[in-house]
Amino acid sequence: MSGEASTAPARGAPRHRPLSKHGNAGAGTGSAGWARSFELPDRYNAEAPPETRGTARDDVRLLVAGERLTHARFRELPRYLLPGDLVVVNNSATMSAAVDAAIADLPITLHFATWLDDGGWVVEARTRERTPLTSRKLRAGTVIELPDGARATLRGTWLPGARRLWIADVTVDPRVLMSEHGRPITYSYVPRRWSPSYYTTVFGRVPGSAEMPSAARPFTHDVVLDLVSSGIALAPITLHTGVSSPEAGEPPSPERFAVPAATARLVNDTRAANGRVVAVGTTVTRALESAADTDGLVHPESGWTELVLGADRPARVVDGLITGWHAPGASHLDLLVAVAGDSTVRRAYAEALDTGYRWHEFGDSALLWRGGG
Repeated sequence: MSGEASTAPARGAPRHRPLSKHGNAGAGTGSAGWARSFELPDRYNAEAPPETRGTARDDVRLLVAGERLTHARFRELPRYLLPGDLVVVNNSATMSAAVDAAIADLPITLHFATWLDDGGWVVEARTRERTPLTSRKLRAGTVIELPDGARATLRGTWLPGARRLWIADVTVDPRVLMSEHGRPITYSYVPRRWSPSYYTTVFGRVPGSAEMPSAARPFTHDVVLDLVSSGIALAPITLHTGVSSPEAGEPPSPERFAVPAATARLVNDTRAANGRVVAVGTTVTRALESAADTDGLVHPESGWTELVLGADRPARVVDGLITGWHAPGASHLDLLVAVAGDSTVRRAYAEALDTGYRWHEFGDSALLWRGGG
């Protein structure tokens, strides 16, 4: 792959216009139509951390989508916020949740998604080539051999109508297995393995996410200091991410979250003073909106969230969203629409495709504003 793209189209790359900047989405209507219709060229997948390409974390590209589209670098983020704005971040840290395992003589990789209140764990089994294990290989009672003689026994599927995620009883604490034998979960667009240090964020303090809350990856200590010195406040929530790549039609999985009282108070005070609430990632958006009442007042809350945001359930609290770029058909795209509106998200994605932005956790970023900024 070539180096990081500039604000001009990548050299030799055709200009992709699967999404109309004026609202003609191609097949389908609403967010679901255009989200499934655009094509993502393989060369736009960020295969490696930007640091390995000689680029600082905060030097990835940033597309600001408000009344107009603006190209910037992530380190310039404070320029696009105002004193009195509040940036809400996720303090969940990434676990090394992929562990080599086997079913009888079949080598597999087991992904540990999250823990349940009854001591069980939600898991996903994949081949060593990182493709989902066919469901005929899995059934209640299937025993999965783990390192150091540990075993996981499948209890049953976790979500109704889906056979990707299973509940397992594990003979040892999976956190021990992950610390000694685990590695970060990766997918086919990242062909080689990278150190867990590349899957950290500057805010990660509470281990629990199966995959990195990647919207925060470009933040550096310098960016945080620039925000604070510009009069922009920061506040944390916790949302532990599960594993991605759901089956077709599968909604977002339930996730553990917590919105502390201090953060709820800061969010409500910011909105009362006509400041803007900016969520760093879909995880923060889901947590804040899960803790909000119908009037948009945020309350301290913790537990599980099953909230699915979209055009039919727009955001009540979040005014701006810092996010990476999501693959065609991803449920996260509906959440972006819930915050910024269909037109803004379509325009942003069309521009990102036209100008060679990079996708996924090691890629570029966007700042999407509600109602055009």
